[in-house]
Amino acid sequence: MPTFISNDAAINYATFGDASKPAIIFSNSLGTNYQMWQPQINFFKKEYFIVCYDTRGHGASTAPQGPYSIEQLGTDVVNLFDHLNIQKASFCGISMGGLTGQWLAIHHPERFNHVIVCNTAAKIGQEQAWNDRAQLVREQGLKPIAETAASRWFTEPFIRSNTAIVESLSNDLGAGSPEGYASCCEALAKADVREQLKNITVPTLVVAGQKDPVTTVADAQYIINNVRSSSLFEINASHISNIEQPKAFNQAVQSFLQQ
Repeated sequence: MPTFISNDAAINYATFGDASKPAIIFSNSLGTNYQMWQPQINFFKKEYFIVCYDTRGHGASTAPQGPYSIEQLGTDVVNLFDHLNIQKASFCGISMGGLTGQWLAIHHPERFNHVIVCNTAAKIGQEQAWNDRAQLVREQGLKPIAETAASRWFTEPFIRSNTAIVESLSNDLGAGSPEGYASCCEALAKADVREQLKNITVPTLVVAGQKDPVTTVADAQYIINNVRSSSLFEINASHISNIEQPKAFNQAVQSFLQQ
């Protein structure tokens, strides 16, 4: 897989489709890698130039010593655009990737046609809880987190009927970099764009899982109430909605991109 150097990290990325078509970049959630977007890659690659990447500290990207910041996570995306000579693209990010998308829409609006932020919030969780999790992972590794992740990611019926998908994602989390994961937890501990949402001018779609215990529909509504050109799509899913409800997710994103 190709990589490029973004400041202190080697970022792993993959592209699909025709580079002359409109570009859309996908950003993964905490503890996953770009392959979480396979249902979207398959659906969108005929009409779009798809760019996927592993957030620093995840997948095949390197995990430099942290803590990281939301600014670093966003700057990696801008640097990837420059590396690929992409002037402007649409962005789709989930959870941590959705917070990265909000930061990008605030600080680099000229680079984006549309921003889709999924299962996310302008501030996710509490600072102390993230720092505690970072410390736990540095001390005990990712196994304890991986053993309980499925219950945060998916509804119980989905877990029961899709054991292979759930196991694969849990195994990827368990095999990840403890330092990379912990450093991203520290980025999430500090990341708070609530006061800056009013500055977003890029058309924004917020996807919220009706059964998401991590980032709720109320979190999504907060973004909608503060971003001028935004709309909400509620989906019957938990936290990783693009995998739990790929058909509904893809249709919502497609119709937003075509507006």
